[in-house]
Amino acid sequence: MDKRILSNEVFLEEVGSLLDEGREVSFTPLGSSMLPYIRGGRDSVRLQKKDSLEVGDIVLVRLQGRYVLHRIIALEGEKVTLMGDGNIVGTESCRRSDVMGTVVAIQKGKREIIPGKGRFWRAIKPFRRYILAIYRRLPL
Repeated sequence: MDKRILSNEVFLEEVGSLLDEGREVSFTPLGSSMLPYIRGGRDSVRLQKKDSLEVGDIVLVRLQGRYVLHRIIALEGEKVTLMGDGNIVGTESCRRSDVMGTVVAIQKGKREIIPGKGRFWRAIKPFRRYILAIYRRLPL
């Protein structure tokens, strides 16, 4: 198999096109903003275009020329507020139309996990700093 390296912009634009066609797309995201649920470079995600969004959904969003895979923490009309599970501060805002797709499954090795809404993780936000500090030091 040939290996090709594409910029995030080119790759994720193609992902968006496939999702708009109604296709399901899987890829391995990078980064640590969704720890501990999605480990960048190790776990893969499967996305679909959904008609409706809910608080707790993990979504791929196009934000001012960059892309993020974060969880929805608030919905107010057309405004969507996002925060990565691995983040302890900071949110992003976008419009519903900026959402490219919703994560419907996370592949962790041979296990496939259907993501929940992250209610517990969102509820313990004040303690994330300590939990993430320990998690990042574990030899996983």
